[in-house]
Amino acid sequence: MQQDKSDNTCPVHSSTGNAGEGPKPVVAVTGASRGIGHAIVQQFYKNGWDVFTLARTPFSDKCPWAEGLIQHIETDLADAASIRRAADELKQHLPDGRLNAFINNAGISPRTPEGNRMGACDTPLDTFLTIQHVNLVAPYLFCRELLEPLRAARGAIVNVSSIAAHRVHPFAGAAYAVSKAGMSALTRELAHELGDQGIRVNAVAPGEIDTSILSPGTDELVESSIPMRRLGLPREVSEVIYFLASGQASYVNGSEIHINGGQHV
Repeated sequence: MQQDKSDNTCPVHSSTGNAGEGPKPVVAVTGASRGIGHAIVQQFYKNGWDVFTLARTPFSDKCPWAEGLIQHIETDLADAASIRRAADELKQHLPDGRLNAFINNAGISPRTPEGNRMGACDTPLDTFLTIQHVNLVAPYLFCRELLEPLRAARGAIVNVSSIAAHRVHPFAGAAYAVSKAGMSALTRELAHELGDQGIRVNAVAPGEIDTSILSPGTDELVESSIPMRRLGLPREVSEVIYFLASGQASYVNGSEIHINGGQHV
């Protein structure tokens, strides 16, 4: 069910979680404060997982789920030292040193002062490098730092790429597209390297998803480029991510699933 955008309460707060016995599986999610990230948190929480979130800003006080704010770890994804500290803190909180899933969802895309797309030749170098660090280097570092708890759980990594990784997009900037193309390549490389260690690595590539950060002109893009003639919902992305992290996808490794209503065709 699509969330009412006029409702400022957190969807997680209404979830019941899992009252069953035994240790809960654990997932950590970057960029969980809104949109797709928020839907990811809700999806795992309502299926009985312990959820940790990692972001630069404090987690929203509108999301007081049962475990409280101790489940949130502040980190600057543009700073390698901060990422390592956050990974160490996360490992200290893991029951039995096991991490069942890690979701690399955080991502930023630069715009011009007028809010327009930034091309490859007009993106300042500092901006380009920051985008690469947040969108690509940070996921790479988290995967390296968390290998031990992921091995212990025979866990899964799910990377959130984008349709912009595979085609020029009218709104997503070039630096963002390069970072997401790198994310797709990183997914393949990690799946190849870590498969025999029991860690599966997959990606999703969303297209136009109904969030608060849609660009002007999206309605026209939907009509001209998406066979299903509608936006996707954050829930529709989170459900695929949950599938890839769960045991239902136990033989899925190195895959990238397009979630865009057929836009890529």
